[in-house]
Amino acid sequence: MTAGCTALLVLGGCAVYYRLNGNITTFDGDAVSKDRPAAAAPDAQGRTPVNILLIGSDSRGNGNSDLGGGGDGGARSDTAILLHVYADHRHATGVSIPRDSLVTIPPCKLPNGKWTKEQTNVMFNSAFSVGDTEQGNPACTQNAVEKLTNLRVDHTIVVDFNGFASMTKAVGGVEVCLPNDVHEGDLNPNLGRKGKLLYPKGRQKVEGQSALDYVRIRHGIGDGSDIGRTKRQQAFLSSLIKQVKAGGMDPTTLLPLADAATKSLTVDPDLGSAAKLLSFAMSVKDVDLHDVKFVTTPWRYEGPRVALVHPDVDQLWAALKADRTLDGQDASAAAPAAGESAAPTAPGSATPDASPDAAAGSGEVKPAEVKVTVLNGTGAAGLGGKAAETVKGAGYTVTTVGNAPGRPRAATVVEYGTGERAAADAVAKLFPGATVQPGGKGISLVLGHDFAAANPAGTATAPTTGAASAPAPVPSSVAGAARSADDDPCANVSYG
Repeated sequence: MTAGCTALLVLGGCAVYYRLNGNITTFDGDAVSKDRPAAAAPDAQGRTPVNILLIGSDSRGNGNSDLGGGGDGGARSDTAILLHVYADHRHATGVSIPRDSLVTIPPCKLPNGKWTKEQTNVMFNSAFSVGDTEQGNPACTQNAVEKLTNLRVDHTIVVDFNGFASMTKAVGGVEVCLPNDVHEGDLNPNLGRKGKLLYPKGRQKVEGQSALDYVRIRHGIGDGSDIGRTKRQQAFLSSLIKQVKAGGMDPTTLLPLADAATKSLTVDPDLGSAAKLLSFAMSVKDVDLHDVKFVTTPWRYEGPRVALVHPDVDQLWAALKADRTLDGQDASAAAPAAGESAAPTAPGSATPDASPDAAAGSGEVKPAEVKVTVLNGTGAAGLGGKAAETVKGAGYTVTTVGNAPGRPRAATVVEYGTGERAAADAVAKLFPGATVQPGGKGISLVLGHDFAAANPAGTATAPTTGAASAPAPVPSSVAGAARSADDDPCANVSYG
């Protein structure tokens, strides 16, 4: 009986794989720029981070016009997210690039084999329309992202309307939330009237056409901008990831989803098989929902378009290139062996007996359960990241690294909320001379000039010969606005 079932599963699996392989379309690999950023080097354990460009296309082909695809010819990219999966395969950050962002688009290959000239100060989503075909130009968008970020895009995946609608049905619907009622006139402003109610305010499940309409709605919510829509798309993806993980990240669960998705999937040649797609999906199954973050590139309005804010956006790309999480963790660093505690990384910032056990005193404090916000109150760049390494080295969790508001501080202070004095005392022991005081919620380490004096500019954060210097921390305005995949689906779903 068991042998017979095994044989049936194997044969059935082969049939499914053949079907999936037949579904997948690949784009022209020769259209990818030859002038590309270098691939990420493996870490000491042979692991490498992976960058995946996710594109949502409004192509009219493959029946998409019935779902609202297309418009004035060709295909456009409604959505673009660069997903950085860290080398440890336990963290991931998705960066939304607003479609109206003004960027430089490098030379791209046309259907006739010729290459365009570089275009400057043009809308980001115009890259996908180069060549004016129903399939769009994924390679051109990939070229534009690599030019923008200086990150090598390892894989590109394009999902059209049909594929998106099918995926939401395959998982049994996705929970979403809206801050107010949404009517037909909000989905189609040309309707000229309010129309019937499409979505009531609050939580609900959507699938198929209703899911597609949800992620495309702009008007009637917040300021009606594409930025607000981006926030809802991030919330939707968070819920989708949560739904898939809840069903179990195994082939039995993933194959029906893959069958639905691949019917409308276009990928780079290196990802053009069901086995490779499923292998990648299984490789990230251990990423915790809280460690999947979504952010939007730092931006500002420039007339009717969006300009990216420098140097904030450059610091974000640099952090990802260095495989640093939004809170400054080095995901390429080897984890301490079982039973070992990492040594403090900032010279002069911790005493020899400031191990987690010593800091915990009588055992009341468990470092792994303590979350710490690190705020640089010195006015000197880079010290927040240095202090964060010390905190994490002692076993604590750093949730945010940023700059303290107001004037520079003279002395380092650990602030704590109700019932958290013991944890504050433990963290303070990592920073000789630091004082503790009540204030706000949670544990906040606010660095003062005393820490800057003990850690002058140029002091290495780790005594490893030849180690690359840490990039500037991701601006707190970016890291603080990040959405985790386990966040409340009703939080942060509009702008303005």
